[in-house]
Amino acid sequence: MKSKIILITGTSSGIGYVLAEYLGKNGHQVYGLSRKTVENPYFTSISADITDNDAVQNAVAQILKQETCIDVLINNAGMGMVGAVEDSAKEDILKLFNLNLVGAVQMMSAVMPVMRQNRYGRIINVSSIGSEMGLPFRGFYSASKSALDKVTEAMRYEVDAWNVQVCSLHLGDIKTNIAENRVKTKVSEPYQNTFAKVHALMNAHVGEGTEPLEVAAYMDQLLQKKQWKAHYYFGKFGQKIGVPLKWLLPQNFYEKLMKKYNQLD
Repeated sequence: MKSKIILITGTSSGIGYVLAEYLGKNGHQVYGLSRKTVENPYFTSISADITDNDAVQNAVAQILKQETCIDVLINNAGMGMVGAVEDSAKEDILKLFNLNLVGAVQMMSAVMPVMRQNRYGRIINVSSIGSEMGLPFRGFYSASKSALDKVTEAMRYEVDAWNVQVCSLHLGDIKTNIAENRVKTKVSEPYQNTFAKVHALMNAHVGEGTEPLEVAAYMDQLLQKKQWKAHYYFGKFGQKIGVPLKWLLPQNFYEKLMKKYNQLD
């Protein structure tokens, strides 16, 4: 594949760091945005908080002083949130959506003018398999990623005329430090026992998750495709299968399976 100019968010650790390094090693010119800069010979790290639109615009302008285009944007930055819907505070919900949805939208808006000018662009919005279903004690995380999916679907129509393609990449559990960085709401007494069990299970799933390097290799393959679908799913079979089952099974039966999977039965 011809070398691309690639911009990735959330590159100070986890999937973003591994992805930026992987694509840089493969000959691409990679720029990584994160609040904290990192040193890596394979990509250029730029400090920017993607929830701050001025910072986003300045970072993109900085890149375009060096480059004539931005071929690819990978909206990887995001955070998790755990807790019961009833217990969730407005401030935490807004913080989550501000990063997972608004930040991603601001990034897309910042790169679209140059992609339109060059009549070429590819945007990957990193979503979650959990966006396809309301997960217990992760309702707002599921909702934030689901909202990003719908924005992705809408944008596909809007930017197609300029040869810009957009897709959602739904990931299963990946072995990263996401568990340490989640927003965790205060859990009220009625939910404490159930939440403790589900929370331990979700952390165990992350610990047993797919390696970030496998995600990077899959994304590299995705970038080589000429035509994209709206949605791609990557993760362990037991998680991916939950998506078609939700489409096919009666809701009550599906919920019974989900309760069993989350040890709520």
